[in-house]
Amino acid sequence: MIKGFIFDLDGVITDTAEQHYVAWKKLSDENGWSFDRELNDKLRGISRLDSIQVILEHNNITLDEDTIGKLANQKNEKYVESLDDVTPEDFLPGAKELLTHLRTEGFHVALGSASKNASKVLQQLNALGYFDVIGDGNSVTESKPNPAIFLHGAEKLGLQPDECIVFEDAESGVDAAKTGGFHSIGIGPKERVGHADLRFDSMADATLFEIKSYFKDLF
Repeated sequence: MIKGFIFDLDGVITDTAEQHYVAWKKLSDENGWSFDRELNDKLRGISRLDSIQVILEHNNITLDEDTIGKLANQKNEKYVESLDDVTPEDFLPGAKELLTHLRTEGFHVALGSASKNASKVLQQLNALGYFDVIGDGNSVTESKPNPAIFLHGAEKLGLQPDECIVFEDAESGVDAAKTGGFHSIGIGPKERVGHADLRFDSMADATLFEIKSYFKDLF
């Protein structure tokens, strides 16, 4: 039986993708690196340090770990500055409604995000109250597609993976959910998250009624 839900943050609850893009673009421009929206899309769902590696590989650049760490901190500072502009109006359509319904029906809810700034974003959204557990980039060391962040959430909720549904908008996130033994819902285009158990174009379509209808044997 499904007892819990685990949500990614960016692209599922809210979308700070533009803030991430601008921060990465500024960092890249400052260092003379090539960076565009196509490359930015490859960073979806992976950690800050892994993102820098993708950018460096794209530019055929090798740097030592200390320098990479400093660059990651610089990017984060640029990104965090922009988070003060996030408000409760920045929920993606349908996300707040679904979280509210899950709370009303007594389901357990966790966040499973690679972002180390997830709590700040949820605070800006006034959304902390919807979550029993906050799993973020500070909770585990392994990045998606490793399922560690989702396994952490399930453990903190006191549930088994097959008792949870994971919401993801990234290919690596769906891979992580499937590897960890979770049920999965993909938010986004088929070419990116079509391998999830169930897919919706947007969170506005992901109503609890539709979810229960699809996973009817699990509720």
